[in-house]
Amino acid sequence: MVANRQELVEKAFAASKVAEQMHRFYRGKIQIQAKCAIRSVDDFAIWYTPGVAEPCRAIERNPLEAYEQTNKWNTVGVVTNGTRVLGLGNIGPEAAMPVMEGKALLFKYLGGVDAFPICLDARDPEEVIRTTRILQPSFGGINLEDIEQPGCFYILDRLRQEMTVPVFHDDQQGTATVTLAGLLNALKIVGTTLGGARVAMVGAGASSIATARLLIAAGATPGNIVMTDSKGILNRNRTELRESHRDKWDMCLITNAEQRTGGPGEAIRGADALIALSTPGPDTVKAEWVRTMAKDAIVFACANPVPEIWPWDARDAGARIVATGRSDFPNQINNSLGFPAIFRGALDVRAKTITDEMCVAAAQELARYAETKGLQEEYIIPSMDDWEVYPLVAAAVGVRGIDQGVARFSDATREQLVAQARDMIRSAREGTQLLMREGYIPILNLEMPGRGVEGQ
Repeated sequence: MVANRQELVEKAFAASKVAEQMHRFYRGKIQIQAKCAIRSVDDFAIWYTPGVAEPCRAIERNPLEAYEQTNKWNTVGVVTNGTRVLGLGNIGPEAAMPVMEGKALLFKYLGGVDAFPICLDARDPEEVIRTTRILQPSFGGINLEDIEQPGCFYILDRLRQEMTVPVFHDDQQGTATVTLAGLLNALKIVGTTLGGARVAMVGAGASSIATARLLIAAGATPGNIVMTDSKGILNRNRTELRESHRDKWDMCLITNAEQRTGGPGEAIRGADALIALSTPGPDTVKAEWVRTMAKDAIVFACANPVPEIWPWDARDAGARIVATGRSDFPNQINNSLGFPAIFRGALDVRAKTITDEMCVAAAQELARYAETKGLQEEYIIPSMDDWEVYPLVAAAVGVRGIDQGVARFSDATREQLVAQARDMIRSAREGTQLLMREGYIPILNLEMPGRGVEGQ
């Protein structure tokens, strides 16, 4: 058993061993590629001067023409200040660039969305807000990424109020959407409803608080949620949070009906489901805590790069269903299942915002797709290989946006939105594969310990 565990751990770290070589070889993961026909240099008279003056005048007369005559309609800015980068902390804007480029790559390959990294040298939330707001003419949407709390809550709320394009914080809304999708199906397998489930949450950062909010919006009972931060369980006696962490204080007021006190062990005791969005492990969540959970326990250990508890340890401790944030284990709770399709749907109806209801619709569609393929304990949520789910999620988001009155374009049917999203995503995927086949994107094959050759 020990030898097998060591092999699993080695495999879990395999990608890290070749990542720097791969990044150095490609010198970045994204580029700008022409999308218009260039039959000869004479066409530049159309695409640039003098012909370009006509679309400029049209947009001056009606700014919404930018959605028709430029790529604004399909363009997202991925904005960060590098203060809370996945599992790495405050590493700064330059060091955050590989993550933001990776995000842009996922936007394109999984959602057909053109996304650009915007790494700001700005710690002050007001600077981030102002800079992002004045970039609005260039983008059809903004994806906030890896910004420390509590500033991330304030920045998101302000920008959603002040901007007329959708602003989405993936660490909040994206994580919450995919977590909800996985939990809905896990609860179906164990025979518990969302409203009746007792949910423990280890971690009270942006992801956890947004997840709790979305669970409640989808039907979870607030009092059945017990959340912990580094100081212990959130409850009404945690008055020190009232001014410094308003969003945590709001959770203190509506969750934890039993008013439990103590640490994670006390929060987890008797829970039907554990959602850990906390410090990377592997011992952040202890096996002995999992043993105190209810029968047929559900454990989501979602920290990256190392989950709060290894999945095999959680199962040994009695968990029936285990999910992590990693692609090399079953049941990956990965934001990449959410944000490309959510933005695809929002952009396709020219939404002014992305509401909680749109995120719930995305989660329900993700859950429904996995259910149609056959739920199992190691398949509660689609994987990124299930590319057909992205157009379905995009359409669900678009339809909900139309129903809520936040869409500028409201004439499309669900079927039309599915078809449009499918065409965009297929074009992005097949275009990349074509460039690889033709040698314009070279392939670097590197041996990954425990996983064979990467890059084939």
